[in-house]
Amino acid sequence: METKPKRIIAVAILVVGVILGCLVWLLVRQNQATQEATQQIAELQLMNEQLQLTNEYDELSASFEQHEGQMILFNNDSIRAEYEAAKNKVEELRQELKRRDKLSQERIAQLQAEIASLKKIMRHYVEQINELNQQNEELRRQNQTLERQNTQLTTQVQSTAKENKALSERMVLAEKLNVSSVSLTALKGNGKTEKNITKAKQLMVTFTVPQNNSTPVGKKTIYLRITSPEGNLLSGNGIHFTFEGANLEASAQKVIEYEGQEIAGVKIYWDVNATLNPGSYRVELFADNYRLASRNFEMKK
Repeated sequence: METKPKRIIAVAILVVGVILGCLVWLLVRQNQATQEATQQIAELQLMNEQLQLTNEYDELSASFEQHEGQMILFNNDSIRAEYEAAKNKVEELRQELKRRDKLSQERIAQLQAEIASLKKIMRHYVEQINELNQQNEELRRQNQTLERQNTQLTTQVQSTAKENKALSERMVLAEKLNVSSVSLTALKGNGKTEKNITKAKQLMVTFTVPQNNSTPVGKKTIYLRITSPEGNLLSGNGIHFTFEGANLEASAQKVIEYEGQEIAGVKIYWDVNATLNPGSYRVELFADNYRLASRNFEMKK
């Protein structure tokens, strides 16, 4: 009777031991699973951080490339050198991320610190570039304003020059000797008027010199040129004068003493040396390198 209870107790202890063993085994397996899960989560976090770093370095590298052309704004060689060094550092770390599939937590932390520093450098350069662009834009606006002012000034100078030239020409013209009441008359041998040009022995040109206080006083040589209907100059005695740089032959000349007062009835004669034909005769008067008058007269037979 005593043996049976002992067996029951022994069996119960064995069962309890088995159960406890199972529980211990389950706890150990659960702990291992938890550790493995924790490790996997840590590895996934590292992979995610490494992927984020790769993307950030790619973006930063693109930003450096984007602003590469604007580095010409910096005249300072040291600034350019620093920019190149930062850009090269970004590329170096970017290539490292591509080469290595798995990085340690420590290295990832180092790279995160590196990219934070490089981003700060990039922001600094972007601020400087924007500031220089604003300065250049302001300079362009100032240059455009100066160009407009220079254009306006040039226009004003040209306008003033034209006005001065016109004024100078008017002053010169004001000094020119003037003539009026120009006429051409055919004369007989006795000095009387001849109506038939073919019988004329002399041609007489008559004119008046009006008063002009602007004309310098003194002796004035007035040259006469008479052109026949055929377009030939009625020449005489080899008289020549200069007009606008050319040496011209005159038909006759007359010297007068001009004192600023009107001289009426000035006469210049040309002796006929061959029979003249009827038609239009042109009379021109010159003095002091000016053409004083040019008139056409119809002479009849």
